[in-house]
Amino acid sequence: MEQKQLRWFTVGLIAFNMVWGLGNVVNNYAQQGISVVTSWILILVLYFIPYALIVGQLGSTFKDSSGGVSSWVQNTSTKRLAYYAAWTYWVVHIPYLAQKPQLVLIAFGWAIQGNGDIVNNFSVVGITLISLAIFLIFLLLSTKGLMTLKVIGGMAGTAIFVMSMLFILLAVGAPMMNSTVEFATPHMDKISTYIPKFDFSYFTTVSMLVFAVGGAEKISPYVNSMRNPAKEFPKGMIFLAAMVGVSAVLGSFAMGMLFASNNIPEDLMANGAYTAFQLLGEYYGVGNLLMIIYAITNGIGQISALAFSIDAPLQILLADADPDYVPAALRKRSKKGTLINGYLLTGVLVSIIIVLPMFGIDNIKELVKWLTNLNSVVMPMRYLWVFFAYMMLNKAYKNYTSEYKFIKNPKIAFAFGLWCFLFTAFACILGMVPKVDFAADPKAWFFQLASNIITPVVLILLGMILPALARRDKKKAQIN
Repeated sequence: MEQKQLRWFTVGLIAFNMVWGLGNVVNNYAQQGISVVTSWILILVLYFIPYALIVGQLGSTFKDSSGGVSSWVQNTSTKRLAYYAAWTYWVVHIPYLAQKPQLVLIAFGWAIQGNGDIVNNFSVVGITLISLAIFLIFLLLSTKGLMTLKVIGGMAGTAIFVMSMLFILLAVGAPMMNSTVEFATPHMDKISTYIPKFDFSYFTTVSMLVFAVGGAEKISPYVNSMRNPAKEFPKGMIFLAAMVGVSAVLGSFAMGMLFASNNIPEDLMANGAYTAFQLLGEYYGVGNLLMIIYAITNGIGQISALAFSIDAPLQILLADADPDYVPAALRKRSKKGTLINGYLLTGVLVSIIIVLPMFGIDNIKELVKWLTNLNSVVMPMRYLWVFFAYMMLNKAYKNYTSEYKFIKNPKIAFAFGLWCFLFTAFACILGMVPKVDFAADPKAWFFQLASNIITPVVLILLGMILPALARRDKKKAQIN
């Protein structure tokens, strides 16, 4: 019992730092404008809170499982499905890794030049080649096992959290402290301004909301470290949802003050956060100071995320890989313990995604938007396995015990798991629809539609090839 010291508010804060970031506010405002305020409330109540509480029960039930989602799937179904869960968790990071070099460039461009021109002045080909070089450098560094980057990443994560809170406080406080500040978005005092138009176009943006609140499965190791999981974990998750809600709503409100909701800048996803801090610095008479601090901390954070996201998902996939599903060549390690062919496969796949825009995207603004939306389609695919494991858990509930249960009635619990599964799948599928105007640029529209469909399909199909190669390895071994 001495080890069970974590309280609900501590777990809530840990989870908030894992799940949330300022980019979630900027990206979703860029797609929905000020009406995203209502969307945040809906997504938190209908999806995020059940998702977090489901993760809590899975973590509590399988407290001795070290493999995360794949372990949950293996315990509730089969080893084959557990392999696909591990593969999905790894492979969805490929587009994520492909975007990081661009974000590093943008961050340090703002820190050095004080504007977004360092990337806006480059062609897509130039940005692609520089991004590829940055990725390959950090791929090489990751094989060396540099712990320094992970330490810097922790520091940068804390700094970004502080800057996100600072942004909200400053932006909301600006009109009260400075009478010259005017709202960029009209009619922000009317409720009708915040009501979305629930049409097809709206639903194609839901995947970005799901992407923003995803990742709650990282909380699972902390469930059984709490004093009283059954009572305190739900409190912690409600506290988490409240913090995310306040951050999302106030952050979106702040964005509405700075950027007109009816005339959103084309480069908001790429440069919005930096421009926001620049404007706030001007309001408070400190020039570019806030923007430079944010740019540096965000740049460091992106670098560490790049290095960490190369290694960590690969370790989850291959560290204890089943020889029945993963061929020996992919499990091969160097003398230093490096999964050398795993890194090679990562390098090849990420490089393909990085160079792909050269064949269908003409400018950096669309490039950033496309990759961000591609991530919102691909990354939530890993959440499907969380809900699948929860449904299977409730189908065989008599075989498992848990200190914490989200819902005690297994049929109702199964229904919640099914709802979250279907909602995630729905968001991913509709998220594939391009966010560019077809009439303005048909070529870009078709390119993005094709790449948004083909990328996840190809990444999943690749995972089906490995078991066939593993079976061939076994046959060779038997013959020899």
